[in-house]
Amino acid sequence: MIEILTSNHDNTVAINMSGELTAKDYGPVVNLLEDKIREHGKINLYCEIGELEEVEPGAIWKDLKFDAKHFNDFERVAMVGDKQWLEWGAKFAKPFTSAEVKYFDMSEKAEAMQWVVAETNVHH
Repeated sequence: MIEILTSNHDNTVAINMSGELTAKDYGPVVNLLEDKIREHGKINLYCEIGELEEVEPGAIWKDLKFDAKHFNDFERVAMVGDKQWLEWGAKFAKPFTSAEVKYFDMSEKAEAMQWVVAETNVHH
């Protein structure tokens, strides 16, 4: 399941991923991300990852296709979770995006959101 969280910043999308992820879960999130990209150019993503039970191969494929299409459309990506593998995942994601990707522990949610929405010196 992917839950869209609210964000007080127009150019930032915040989501929570947990449980079983299916290709169907990605539809609303992809639509929201693409709308924000059209509106703002580059956007930020706050991604909180809870316990994942199962991830459908179709969901992974949709994610990879989206990442390839939007390689340059993300400014910052904050990955938040309890698992050590998320830190590895943040490093693994680097070749698939030009965004600055950073891992935060679940206890650092506030810091992660603050970092992801911080102003950057990049001009669009």
